Amino acid sequence: MSHVQKILDFAATEHKLSDQARADTARLLADTLAVGAAGAASPHAQVLLPVVQGWGTGNDARIIGGSLKAPATSAAFFNGFAIHCLEWDAVHEQAVVHALSVVTAALLAVSDRMGGSEPEAFLTALAVGVDIASGIGVAATGPMQFFRPATAGVIGASLAAARLQGLSREQMADVLGLAYSHASGTMQAHVEASIALPLQIANAARAAISSVDLAAAGMDGPHDVLEGPFGYFKLFEPGDLARYTDTIGSKWLIEEVSIKPFPSGRASHGILGAIDDMLRDGTLDPQSVQSVDIESPPLIHRLVGRAYKADMTSSYARLCLPFLVPLMLRDRIIDPRCFIAEEFADPKLAALGEKVVVRIDDNPDHNALAPQKLVLHLADGGVIERTINDNLGSPSAPTSPAQTQSKFDLARSLAGDDCSSVIFDNPLAYATEPQ
Repeated sequence: MSHVQKILDFAATEHKLSDQARADTARLLADTLAVGAAGAASPHAQVLLPVVQGWGTGNDARIIGGSLKAPATSAAFFNGFAIHCLEWDAVHEQAVVHALSVVTAALLAVSDRMGGSEPEAFLTALAVGVDIASGIGVAATGPMQFFRPATAGVIGASLAAARLQGLSREQMADVLGLAYSHASGTMQAHVEASIALPLQIANAARAAISSVDLAAAGMDGPHDVLEGPFGYFKLFEPGDLARYTDTIGSKWLIEEVSIKPFPSGRASHGILGAIDDMLRDGTLDPQSVQSVDIESPPLIHRLVGRAYKADMTSSYARLCLPFLVPLMLRDRIIDPRCFIAEEFADPKLAALGEKVVVRIDDNPDHNALAPQKLVLHLADGGVIERTINDNLGSPSAPTSPAQTQSKFDLARSLAGDDCSSVIFDNPLAYATEPQ
């Protein structure tokens, strides 16, 4: 049996989630919806909203947070952007895929235009889609050139949406091919810290809906799209699908997904989490820190090791440890409302930011986020050192109840008074009961 056949069988077969997988899926859905509601109220999302509304009228699906509706493809696009635009969305670290973002945005739109869905069917489709998107990332054997959360995400999301909508296993083969034909997004947006990064997530969510609709209408797609001569692992990146399909279905990859306690690039969370822990337990006086030295794998340096700039954008700031570290030391929280020009120009933040150095270690793994070494140099000449083996929010280093509540409180505050309270009070009902 081919790798593609194993993936399609997994997407189409009946599943009963284990208690752990169901609990993690529900927990991560709640996290994703909270993040999406906060992102929907952000300045960039508010600029995007009238553009999306101008693409066509319709009331198939909800724009996350408020009472507005749009065609399913447009709603999926906006909601995918909203979920990722604050860099606060969950991620499978080994895969380096924000699988919840694309899959949730697509499933919300499908569920809405169906008039709602059964909670267990929705959760199972979400777990299946996250598994496939993450599995494609796990199969990758090289560093990202294309933006894997979008290119792998559209494949997982399209099969999840096809499952929820009730397409057959045969139709899913065309869905997969059409999704691959839509796949796009490169790391150039990340290098330049462009707002195009969440737009690539948005495009993947919209493409997932389009792929399902086209296959349901009878359009076919190419079938050997992962290993064919011009398939995913020939053009997008090198990979070995056996790393995923040899164990597909034997465990749920959604159980391995990490949440992001801070609205910043995931590669910043090991350092920020270590500082947060020291601030919470009183072992660090933030006023005493004079300089910060970080030794990390190449991926950390590549993603968040960029220099402090007084004229940076909010997208740049979310991916800049030399800004995030001083902000955490000053405020004991990362609040995206601080990603503004006045804060970037703050002389105290800039002075310490210029003394935050991110060095590359000799880790040969291009996808590794750990281990990292943090060294804080203090005003009295003292030094605090921490070795970070797990990023805060990962299954091996879960957030405390206080840290979890802090995230939800901040997200609710950012979402504003007009946001539907159901998102925070009963997220599964929000996802499956559109009326």
